[in-house]
Amino acid sequence: MPQVNSEMSNNIQSAGVKHSKAFLEMSSDDSYYERMYQPNGYGKNTGDCGDTVEIFLMIKDGLIKDATFDIDGCINTFACANTVVQTIWGKALDVAWEVTPELVRDYLKTLPEENFHCAELAVGALYLAATDYKKRGF
Repeated sequence: MPQVNSEMSNNIQSAGVKHSKAFLEMSSDDSYYERMYQPNGYGKNTGDCGDTVEIFLMIKDGLIKDATFDIDGCINTFACANTVVQTIWGKALDVAWEVTPELVRDYLKTLPEENFHCAELAVGALYLAATDYKKRGF
C-alpha cells in the first residue's frame, strides 16, 4: 500500500476526489492489517456489496491488548476497518461498544456517503468480535 506523506495538506486531491488527511492515513496505513493467530475475540461481517471485514482481538484483564483486521473489499472498507481498530487498540473492552459507524464516518471526514455501509461493516465486525470474546467466557 502507498504511504501518505505526513506533510500533505488536510485536503488532498486524489483521483478527482478530495480526501481528508485522516482518510488518506487510514486508507494507507497497514500497521494493523493482518490475520491474528489465535485471537480470543473474532468477528466477520460481509455486506450486500460483497466486501468482508474480519476483526481479531486479544483481550486481557478487560483491555484490548492487540487488535488487527483483514478485509476483502475496497479502499473505503480498508479505511473504515483501520479506523475501528486504531480507535479501540489499548482501550477497555467497553469502549468497543461505543464505536459507531457515524463515529468512523466523522473521523474520516471524506468517506463518500454511498460508502457509509463500509463503516457499518467494520463496526459490525467489531461487535461480533467483542460478542465472541464474551461468549468464550474469558
